[in-house]
Amino acid sequence: MSEEIKILNLVFPNGEASEKDVEEVEKYGIDSKVVLQELERKLAKLKGKEVKARLYIYTKSRDYYVEIIPPPVADVLLWKAGVKEPSGDPAHKKVGDISLESLAEVAIALKDELKAKTLRAAVKSLLGTARSIGLTVNGKDPKDVSKELESGTHNELLEKYAKEYELA
Repeated sequence: MSEEIKILNLVFPNGEASEKDVEEVEKYGIDSKVVLQELERKLAKLKGKEVKARLYIYTKSRDYYVEIIPPPVADVLLWKAGVKEPSGDPAHKKVGDISLESLAEVAIALKDELKAKTLRAAVKSLLGTARSIGLTVNGKDPKDVSKELESGTHNELLEKYAKEYELA
């Protein structure tokens, strides 16, 4: 007989999970504290932003898998920059600024979504999105920051977050 999979759809309005959110896993023989710890780790970089998740519970083997369903990349970048809407004319009208460090944190939070092998590649992808919605990065055009990444200017910052990116 094949294993039954129970799917729990969860919504975390502020990017924070509580034990109450996952208490249902107990009836399948899974420790809710362990599930909560994994959710907290995966949601850490999105605290304050609404995030959805699916919890797949394998009822016979008492195993589970957590899938985070993040908001769209542009929404996360705007949120991190403290901006409500993208620019209608990003080439001429900038709507906000985001730090390169924030881009690294977003890359970690959205690793599965970005599908980039390295943190450097993920950040470069985010730089393109930032440019297209009218954000500057550390006060500069994202295209210029991308060139700086290629030249090694920001290696120290990338190294600071590289391990965390690998583990995400």
